[in-house]
Amino acid sequence: MMFVISPALAAQESEPPSSDPTDNQWLDTMQDNVSASIDATALWFDEFFAEEALPLDEKASGAGRIMLGWEPRSGHLNEFVTRFRLKVRLPNMKRQTDLVFSDYDEDEQITSVKAAQNQDIDNRNRFSMALRWTEKRGEDFRVSHRIGLGRKLQPFVKSSLRKSLGVSDMNNINLEASVYFYSQDGFGSHWMAQYDHQFEDDSLFRFDNHFYFRDRENDWIWQHSFSHYRQWSEKTALIYGLYLQGNSQPNYRIEEYLVSTRWRMNALRKWLFFEIEPFLLWRRDENFETSYGVALRVEGFFGQY
Repeated sequence: MMFVISPALAAQESEPPSSDPTDNQWLDTMQDNVSASIDATALWFDEFFAEEALPLDEKASGAGRIMLGWEPRSGHLNEFVTRFRLKVRLPNMKRQTDLVFSDYDEDEQITSVKAAQNQDIDNRNRFSMALRWTEKRGEDFRVSHRIGLGRKLQPFVKSSLRKSLGVSDMNNINLEASVYFYSQDGFGSHWMAQYDHQFEDDSLFRFDNHFYFRDRENDWIWQHSFSHYRQWSEKTALIYGLYLQGNSQPNYRIEEYLVSTRWRMNALRKWLFFEIEPFLLWRRDENFETSYGVALRVEGFFGQY
């Protein structure tokens, strides 16, 4: 999405001017070293599947994303958050194959505030390592499969279908369905319906709906969100959001809701991003008392992201 500033968009901008060429040089050195390590990891994995008889023009590559944050709120000041994701492209295997290391699933995170994320889903997204095969069947239809280790090193398999429907130039619908099996937790499924309406070139409204079925608990977790994305410049964006979450047991009821405004800026380097997100949170387990908070985050992208 063009409204949430991406590294690709920021890369179009030149580096900020500096009176001293050595200013922040350690940032460039760190980014170069981490990116080189990621590419070396990609080449190391890819060599396992290389066949000398079938040389490929494409080179193995990797991309990394690291986020550090502090999200204090009323009565909870020690809310520190870290997120990482490493994706390795393996051209010597079947086409469109990736090796993914991560502690979250970006396709299932519709709120950025950790305190508002469902703990069962968040625990499920702890460190995982998986091979992912992706197949595009037409411009708007994608099939993917994963096999790996996750949820405290449980072997798992997962298959997903994703379809995009271009209703008009200004309206788009994304549909996704997935089913998975973990060796201890059993079967589960995830259903997603997402509606986008673009008001202008720099403004977009999004309505997200997610449903998760848990075989072990035999219930559903549901999540809805309304978001407005506004890009003020090529390096600054604002996201306004309302987020609702609930369960199907003991009945279909809301468990928490959140409102927030997230300011995101690309600064210092094209691969470095900063966020400030003030929010209000109401949770059933806290008797729906208003919790005031603010999230402060820094995020870095490495390699060929």
